[in-house]
Amino acid sequence: MAEGKIIKALSGFYYVQNDDGIVQCRGRGNFRKRKIKPLVGDDVEFEAENPTDGYILDVFERKNELVRPPISNIDQAILVFSVIEPQFSTLLLDRFLVHIEAHQIAPVICLTKLDLIANEPERLEQIEQYRKDYEAIGYDVVMTSSETKDGLEQLLPYFEEKVSVIAGQSGVGKSSLLNSIRPDLAIETNQISTHLGRGKHTTRHVELIEIGNGLVADTPGFSSLDFTTIEAKELSSCFPEMRVRLPDCKFRGCTHVSEPKCMVKEGLEQDEILKYRYEHYLEFLEEIKNRKRRY
Repeated sequence: MAEGKIIKALSGFYYVQNDDGIVQCRGRGNFRKRKIKPLVGDDVEFEAENPTDGYILDVFERKNELVRPPISNIDQAILVFSVIEPQFSTLLLDRFLVHIEAHQIAPVICLTKLDLIANEPERLEQIEQYRKDYEAIGYDVVMTSSETKDGLEQLLPYFEEKVSVIAGQSGVGKSSLLNSIRPDLAIETNQISTHLGRGKHTTRHVELIEIGNGLVADTPGFSSLDFTTIEAKELSSCFPEMRVRLPDCKFRGCTHVSEPKCMVKEGLEQDEILKYRYEHYLEFLEEIKNRKRRY
């Protein structure tokens, strides 16, 4: 018996990696009865007589998991947003951040295409202010150019010894970002597929690839950003600047809307909580409440 990590799941097979290489495994027969579905990212116990004929015997406890994309044990999410083409949106960024925070995953914000606004001082100033805003909350913010060469040396250390997912706006070039970090990537992922006897697949599947001494999920991204699994009472804890104030609100379960002696509202009045972040909180809260009403 041995232990390893599932780095790819495809057509009922699980590809488990450990120090000895990659082994193609199936799940144990009683997994379905026990309602165990192995995920990419799972740490597992397996046995195999050869590299193409193994069985997963046990799935160890997960620290977190995502449904879409289906992956577990994620350390961090690199959220890639362009400053232009498409336009940067704090509303969309906050929506992503809430989803990531709800799963106890550490976010890293990566702003790209900075060179495209190099001759627009007002826009540059606004982006710089956003960077300061999010860093003040406690988030790491990395800035890169559209070539994705400039600033990549800042991003690379984040991958070290971590399992990361990359997500963000459509059209920001998440794949180009990965390819520029590892130019051999496109070729190598195809070679791995062929080596495993699966050919090149057009259907997108989740796969962990090695980048900068860490593992990065090459995934289709988040197919849903609806707040289907977050309850109204949990929402404020997904905003770090609100989370630290929750114990001091007068009422337990304070929604920070109209309750007296609310420390979040006080932080807002003292400019310690950003007005646009609070407005996004209210918008998300309304969305969650409307979801409840629909059901």
